[in-house]
Amino acid sequence: MKLLSIFYQFLLLGCTSFGGPAAHLGYFQRHFVENKKWLTQQQYGHFISLSQLLPGPGSSQVGFAIGVERAGLAGGIAAFIGFTLPSMLIMVLLALGAQQLPWATGGLITGLKLFAVVIVADAVFTMSKSFCRTWHTRALALLSAGALILLPSLYTQLLILVLAASWGAWRLQPFSADANAQAPKQAGGLSKLPLLLFALLFVVSFAATGGLWQLSAQFYQAGSLVFGGGHVVLPLLDTILTDVDADSFLTGYAAAQAIPGPMFTFATYLGAVLTPSTPLLGALIATLAIFLPGFLLVLGCARHWQALMSNPVLAGVSTAINATVVGFILAALYNPIIPAGVTQWWYIAFVALGWWLLQRFKPPVLMLIAAFAALGLLLEQLPH
Repeated sequence: MKLLSIFYQFLLLGCTSFGGPAAHLGYFQRHFVENKKWLTQQQYGHFISLSQLLPGPGSSQVGFAIGVERAGLAGGIAAFIGFTLPSMLIMVLLALGAQQLPWATGGLITGLKLFAVVIVADAVFTMSKSFCRTWHTRALALLSAGALILLPSLYTQLLILVLAASWGAWRLQPFSADANAQAPKQAGGLSKLPLLLFALLFVVSFAATGGLWQLSAQFYQAGSLVFGGGHVVLPLLDTILTDVDADSFLTGYAAAQAIPGPMFTFATYLGAVLTPSTPLLGALIATLAIFLPGFLLVLGCARHWQALMSNPVLAGVSTAINATVVGFILAALYNPIIPAGVTQWWYIAFVALGWWLLQRFKPPVLMLIAAFAALGLLLEQLPH
């Protein structure tokens, strides 16, 4: 009965939680802390802090942790299914219909691609204000973007993350040397089995070749390397997946902004597009593969959160990785987002206007999507 309750409550949120990861955390706080009182504000803050430190989909990791806190592993799985199912179904339907509907190749796609440019540009601007406050972090972001633009590959991203983490551990520690002495005692040891499984699957993923095995490996790699969730998944998937054309890629990404639930169901759409002979199976595999690493890390580290949060070395690593992530999104904005979206030089005016409206008035995302969809349909009617 408890599992059904968890599933139902998260299903309700999965149908109504518009606005992206930050908004999802607000919904969770009101629903589970204030209304349901399933956990305290302090516990909820701990889950948020842990999700920021670990790679993976931040809001979904918090939801998974709430489910685990409520009813163990089965509760976490029930929470994940409930919160993810509505957006997953929508993205599957989009992938199945995108090739058959005449509007999918016309003006609507033009508008959605322009919307994607606005959203990604806004993500770069907003995240840089939070994560690039010093010249060290700004330099990391710019160097990361430049390296990825010059050498776009998964291995470039891996190398950048390793170098950034090393630099952060060395130079970006936020606390004094004796901060460790004042750190709170850990609440429990690390759970080794989930962490070993995470590492094993990550290593094995690089040996996968062909078919559904390679598909699962690609999305598992993406889920293992996404720090910050949300928009950050975009450059990783663009680098890892080479068989998806830019129009399909940006259509799915724009749609992921418009629907409730986790943005990581962008993987659901891509999995279906990449496996046209078995789209439902491809969508399911891609979805499970991209969420799994983040959940394994939550299971492995949840009892150890206090020591993780107070460790100055890990805090420095987190600071460096967050700055690097801004660089990754900037590189994705440079290519493929802008070239695919701004196909006429004067489209820049629409992107600038959309970004200004988003910054100035903060309209609902659905309203902005509708405006750009209408703009795309209007542009399609103009003589070329």
